[in-house]
Amino acid sequence: MESSIKYSGSWEEEIHEKIYEAQSGNEEAKEYVVSENIGLVKSIVSKFLSTGYEWEDLYQIGCMGLVKAVDRFDPTYNVRFSTYAVPLIIGEIKRFLRDDGRIKVSRDIKNGIRKLKDAEESLFSKHGRHPKISELAEVMEMEKEDVLYLIEANSTVSKIESMDDTERKDIFFKEPQVSEEENKINMITLKSIISKMKERDRQIIVLRYFKDMTQQEVADLLDISQVQVSRLEKKILSQLKDEIKVG
Repeated sequence: MESSIKYSGSWEEEIHEKIYEAQSGNEEAKEYVVSENIGLVKSIVSKFLSTGYEWEDLYQIGCMGLVKAVDRFDPTYNVRFSTYAVPLIIGEIKRFLRDDGRIKVSRDIKNGIRKLKDAEESLFSKHGRHPKISELAEVMEMEKEDVLYLIEANSTVSKIESMDDTERKDIFFKEPQVSEEENKINMITLKSIISKMKERDRQIIVLRYFKDMTQQEVADLLDISQVQVSRLEKKILSQLKDEIKVG
């Protein structure tokens, strides 16, 4: 059976042709379509990293959504394949997060929070009052900024754990509506701002959001802790948002 669709050689038309072949049982064609569109999965996964799940886990789920898009797409649709695939990839990841129903926190953060609670209890027993940040930092042998980050992380986890399913979905699954033109402007502004950053800040952003590395991978590469990467990343992103708004 031959495809009734005519092609003039463009990339999108080639993708449509390969999808038709994939749906006819050609595994090599399916692998080609997936590999050519894998950037969609990486881009979408980066938007869900705040859920605490490992990048690799979300990436695998996103790939499943992309494969489903290949299987279900009708090449006669008057839309680009990527336009059709994006909501399926997002839907697959959201379904996984809803079904899993757990709050994921990295091992370093868990260990840090546990260490924080032990120090708080020890100092409270010793002085009969809530400890100061400086006292916690001394006992935990950490910088005061890192102690503050753990306190904030513990508060955030506790708050999320106390929420019902609807409230959690509002946090994890609400997607801001941004036009394509706004995205282009933001990307141009972002690249300009990144080029002026301190070297380590620039490395963290590039490795995390352009090289798709996990916080632990970045920490290993830069020879710092995952907690430090997380704290620095949060600070840098906050600065980036402020500068983009000003721009």
